Parts: sequence; structure tokens; C-alpha cells
Amino acid sequence: MPQYLLSVHHDYAEALPGGDDMQRIYAQVDAVNEEIREAGAWVFAGGLTEPGSATVVRMVDGDLSLTDGPFAETKEHLGGFWIIAAPDLDAALAWARKATVACEAPVEVRPFQGE
Repeated sequence: MPQYLLSVHHDYAEALPGGDDMQRIYAQVDAVNEEIREAGAWVFAGGLTEPGSATVVRMVDGDLSLTDGPFAETKEHLGGFWIIAAPDLDAALAWARKATVACEAPVEVRPFQGE
């Protein structure tokens, strides 16, 4: 069955929800996670720390270079993701709709190569 990446993007220029709002979002995401598991579509998922915690490894003139901070100079960064198995793009988009509502953030859907 084809696999899809559902990636959650956050605008880190704006404050992320906190306190009760974040707890509500966590509960909503947990419910979607359980629904995905029960449907047999679950492969893997994870939330990420803020972009400032990233380290980028590059090849520069034949040597490896490590730099702090996110790879992209942008205000929106990957905040978390799901990898799901779905019979087709329409089914993956149905899960993405639920994920978007649950995490209250945009979700991008991309199929894996060769699927």
C-alpha cells in the first residue's frame, strides 16, 4: 500500500498555543492518532522541537560543515509529521483533513517515491 508523509507546518514567527489550548490540541491529535491506528493506516509519527534546535550538516568544498539553526530561512518550519499507509491520495487527504483540524495547523500531503 502506498505511504504518504503528512507534515505539519508552524509559523514560528507567531507564538504557538500554550497552556489549555496546547493541551486541547494534544488531546485532539491523540484522538486522530488512535483513529489512524485503528484503521490500520499507522506507520509512524512524531513531533519536532523548535527550528532553533536544528543542526544542518552540509558538504562545503569536500568537507563536512555543521551549522546551528534551521536549514531554510523562513518563518514556517516543519513541526511534526505522520507517515501513513493509504490506498490512494484521496484516502491520504481524508486523514490530512482530520490531522489539520486536530493540530489546528496546515498539513502537507506527499507520497513517497516509488509508491
